[in-house]
Amino acid sequence: MTSPLLFSPMTLGSVTTRNRLWVAPMCQWMAQDDGLPTSWHLSHYGALAAGGAGLIVVEATAVAPEGRIAIGDMGLWDDSQVEPLSKVTGLIRSLGATAAIQLGHAGRKGSGPGSWDSWTSAVTRARGADWQTVAPSSIANDGLPVPRELTTGEVAAIPEAFARAAGRAVAAGFEAIEIHAAHGYLLHQFLSPIANQRIDAYGGSYANRTRLVLEVVRAVKAVIGGEVALMIRLSATDWIDGGWDVPQTQALAPALHAAGVHHIDVSGGGINTPTIPTGPGYMVAFAQALRHASPATVNAVGLIHTPEQAEQILASGQADAVMLGRAVLANPHLPLVWAAKLGAELQGLVPGPYHRAHWAR
Repeated sequence: MTSPLLFSPMTLGSVTTRNRLWVAPMCQWMAQDDGLPTSWHLSHYGALAAGGAGLIVVEATAVAPEGRIAIGDMGLWDDSQVEPLSKVTGLIRSLGATAAIQLGHAGRKGSGPGSWDSWTSAVTRARGADWQTVAPSSIANDGLPVPRELTTGEVAAIPEAFARAAGRAVAAGFEAIEIHAAHGYLLHQFLSPIANQRIDAYGGSYANRTRLVLEVVRAVKAVIGGEVALMIRLSATDWIDGGWDVPQTQALAPALHAAGVHHIDVSGGGINTPTIPTGPGYMVAFAQALRHASPATVNAVGLIHTPEQAEQILASGQADAVMLGRAVLANPHLPLVWAAKLGAELQGLVPGPYHRAHWAR
């Protein structure tokens, strides 16, 4: 029987993942006030690694305190945060998965209560977790406070903040770094004309709006060198007329690759609250569009529900890998279940103590 593509290795630069079924970065909002991980993170990421995923992208981790989405975000803005995160990477790697981390800055979508409804809102208020948000322009995201517009000098300093955080991530043992330029957060805000109405070198034209993202990529690449894979998450479209869109994303892809990006994690949306046409695999076409735009590999996301669907996405050439999110929250061992259903080799993938389970059910 032919081995399924989904459970074949994949190489990003000098890093090889054991398979192409990956875990997307998902905010946990369970860190300490100082951005340090807790026992929750060891439990959460350990379960995902034992579950058979090829690569795990650790949740959005802030490059500055004011870059947090919410008070419970992890951070890599200080050297003291390296050692605790090394325990997370050590656990992920010991279980055979590749450890990646998403580095980001929330911009105008920061200082929020998280998404755990009244519980998180109450915790946030109790901690006094309000701070002035910043953005390309003083334009609020739907329903959020108006941010302060960054000065040109402050914008020019952002690549160094990402680079310092990337250096700490490498010191903590991460094998891949993902720059977060999607979902309406700071770097995406610079890309989108809806959020970016600056009149300096970082606003206006396509070249100016993409300037910061490319500067961040180059700064991070200079720090991590060739032994660590470089990824970037992009929203292919705002789903809003006059906003960031697929043709602009396709134009950016080769420039990102030339600057050192090995892999593009393509998603969509996040600027304001447009109507999004959802359905099974509704964002896979974005991956296909970018796969033909540059030499960088790409992954698909978005309501991928079955192993057969995931395998077909790869077999048809629409993407090089598939990322799952909420599906693996419901079942961290889903990759093992899918591997069994597709007839993949389980020896070496299933942890020894779990071989007694009936994975093919």
